[in-house]
Amino acid sequence: MAVMNWTNNEGVAIITMTNVENRQNLVFSQSLNAILDEIVADPSVNALILTSNDEKNFSQGIDVEWIMARFQQNDLEALTKFMFGMNDVFKKLMTIPVPTIAGINGHAFGNGAILSCACDFRFMRSDRGFFCFPEVNLGIPFRSGMNAFLKKAVPMYKLAEMQLTGNRYGAVELETHHIIVKACASVDELMKEALAFAKTFQKKRGIFSEIKKRLYQDIVDTIDAEDPAGITGISSLMIAD
Repeated sequence: MAVMNWTNNEGVAIITMTNVENRQNLVFSQSLNAILDEIVADPSVNALILTSNDEKNFSQGIDVEWIMARFQQNDLEALTKFMFGMNDVFKKLMTIPVPTIAGINGHAFGNGAILSCACDFRFMRSDRGFFCFPEVNLGIPFRSGMNAFLKKAVPMYKLAEMQLTGNRYGAVELETHHIIVKACASVDELMKEALAFAKTFQKKRGIFSEIKKRLYQDIVDTIDAEDPAGITGISSLMIAD
């Protein structure tokens, strides 16, 4: 069963995650990378929205059960592919030659919230769902590349609070701090507003790509600099004490 799909709504590519909590593992990263490549190859696409069809969840982040099973099986190859695959997802969202918009329709925790921050813009429903970086409570450190693009989406004063407390935040507060474009009253309003915003973009891909490249190049460089760490990065993924 596919964990996501995409449709073209009058030039707006809508990627819909379809696996309930949309936890991120190797299948997730491979699927999203493949869809992003398809969207880049479709010249009719002028904008992209990433959302979920679940009533409660955008994405609950990393699939911890899958991660722990790979550790127990000593399957470092799968873990490495997953980590590098998610790095590719983050970089593609920042460099794809169209605007990327996260339609946060429910809970966005951990890597789910981080995924939305790789997008250029975010909309979130205010009647259901929280946005949270719980890593401090789970013993998972943020990688340098993640911090680099989190800082483009979240003001530093708020990012420090969010990472160090692990607190949950609703859409209204996120809008106040300009982390999202708009807090929407319902999931229907969320998609209506995100689509309307997406359709305001009728930019030439060439100039849009160059602007995004120059805007985010330092972040991409930071992510790429981590890759040689490979398995060392995996071994330090979780810190108990």
